[in-house]
Amino acid sequence: MSSDPGPPAIETPAPADDDVRWMRHALQLAARAEREHDEIPVGAVVLDAAGRVVGEGWNRNIGEHDPSAHAEIVALRQAGRALGNHRLVGCTLFVTLEPCTMCAMAMVHARLARVVFGAFDPKTGAAGSVFDVLADPRHNHRIAVTGGVLADEAGPMLRNYFRRKRGLPPG
Repeated sequence: MSSDPGPPAIETPAPADDDVRWMRHALQLAARAEREHDEIPVGAVVLDAAGRVVGEGWNRNIGEHDPSAHAEIVALRQAGRALGNHRLVGCTLFVTLEPCTMCAMAMVHARLARVVFGAFDPKTGAAGSVFDVLADPRHNHRIAVTGGVLADEAGPMLRNYFRRKRGLPPG
């Protein structure tokens, strides 16, 4: 008889006030993605080491016909331009959904200090759910991760988007 291993080994303490504040901002970006562009509602914001917003975005892969235009990539690109550097040392990224492997590797290459995400992604999550790309000791850089911040809002937003697409009522 096998037992459920439980949730992934990701830091899930009571979120700090700033984590909640910036996740709410990311959730607003996610809602904008759905409302204005009919994109999958994922939003992301990047803060520099001083706590200033240097990048933000939402999913644009459908509208831009770009498989790499995930919210995190859009926000990282904007942050790189704002800082004039491809390295985002000391920066924190807030995103409403656990990053996929593509986005997680971009974060590693950018040398982010920290990632805070909302909903866990049990199918493709790369911050501890399915893969643990951000903390893999084989990389020359590891990123502190806090997961599950406002997951009770981020998860239903995503589920209801897909339910709507399938002609189902909100769940």
